Order: sequence, then C-alpha cells, then structure tokens
Amino acid sequence: MFGLFFILLAGVGIFWVFGRTQQSTELSPLLVQQLDRLWDIATISMREQKSMRAEKALLTILRFDEKNASAYNRLGILYAKSKQFKEAIECFEIAQSLDSSANGLHNAGLIYFETGNYSKAALAFEQAIAIEGDLPQRYIAYAKAQEKMGNYEKAIEALETAFEIDKSPVTLKYIADIYQQIGDEEKVHETKERILRVVWMRRSMQNKRQKALGIGQTPAKSGVRSTARPTANRQPQTVKTTSSRTDVTKKRIRKPAIKIN
Repeated sequence: MFGLFFILLAGVGIFWVFGRTQQSTELSPLLVQQLDRLWDIATISMREQKSMRAEKALLTILRFDEKNASAYNRLGILYAKSKQFKEAIECFEIAQSLDSSANGLHNAGLIYFETGNYSKAALAFEQAIAIEGDLPQRYIAYAKAQEKMGNYEKAIEALETAFEIDKSPVTLKYIADIYQQIGDEEKVHETKERILRVVWMRRSMQNKRQKALGIGQTPAKSGVRSTARPTANRQPQTVKTTSSRTDVTKKRIRKPAIKIN
C-alpha cells in the first residue's frame, strides 16, 4: 500500500494548479507575482527533493495567504513524503476546512491508513468517492482500509467496482487475495479464471490492433518468385557451331526446353 501511497500523491498535481489560481486572484497583482515565484521555488525544490527549501517557500506563501488550501495540501504532501504524518494530517485537515476536495480527502485518507487509523481512512476515502467516484484508485484504497478492519465483504464490493472501471487483472488479484484470506477456495479458483480471461482478452485485442496497424507482419507472397533476369532488352544470343560431337549433343539436349518455352 505504501507504493500506492506515493503514486496517488503524484497524480494530483493538476489540482494544485487550479487551487493556486483561485486563491491568487483574490490578492493584489504585485503579491500574486511574488507568490507565483514562491510556487515555482516550491515546485522545483520538491522535484529536486530539497525538502527544507520547499517547506520554507510554502510557509512563506501561507504567511501572506493563510487561506490557501492548495498550499496546505502541498505542504501536507511534503510532510507525508518525509514521514512526518502528524504534521501532514494537520495540513490536510486545514485544507479540507478551507476547500473540501476529493483529492484532499484522499490524501488525508492515505495518511490515516499509514498511521493505522483505518476507520478514519475508510471514511475519508468514502467521502472522496462521493465527490469523485470515477477513479478506481479510490475504491482500491477504500477496499484496503476495509480489509484491514476485517470487513471483507465491503472490501470485495469496492474492488469489484474498481474492476468495472479499470478492467485490470491486478484488481482481480486483490480480490483473489481476500478470498484466499477467508479460505474460500472456490472463489479463489473462480477469480483466477477471470484473471486468465481478462489477460487473454487483452492480448487478443492487442494482436488485433497490431494487425490493423500492420505491426509485425511480413509482406504477403504474390506467387512463385522468379530468379530469371528481365528479358525485355536482352539481345539474341548466337550459338557457336563446331564440328565437335560433344557440342552437337549439348545442342540437341537444349532444343526441347526451347520449344516448351
């Protein structure tokens, strides 16, 4: 789940941009320009893993724009990456109080999950799904929280919903793992059969696409290949006649082939 944690955090960058624009338009043009420069510093510093510099830039933004939910969200992500989970939770909760969003709730849920607070994690994921329920990752995260609490039926139901969205064999593997935990071998076998069907269908579709694009195909043969040279401009050959008996014999052997052609 820890790998999923960072993947999902990395996937919310577009929402940082929109939040930043909304907050900045309420400020003076000069201050907006200064904050934009700080945003660039924070973004580059996080990309280069310069945590202290990024933190300083974000805290400076919040000093001038204390209602900037996007800054709190990004600061929460920064603390989460450095495993400062208490500070990360505080940032995400403040961000949600300022501007509730599916991504902010999801991020908070991930922190709750990492700190073992599975009930709060499940609630945060559920609220995120209510706002934006078309991402399979949200259902998978919700299922993981329910699984940790022993609510296997809810976990399987959420994973089935995720599979309806992404049609991924990995999601089916999560379902098979839960059936394995509860000892339902029949369902394990059934789910593994589903995985094989999905994999086969994906390969079949991939092969069809490749054929449509002509990838990996060799040119079709249009008949027997001829090794003869073109004869359009060929000059007639003259046969040298000799009195040798051997030459006469060779000439007689070649005559039938000439008549057939």
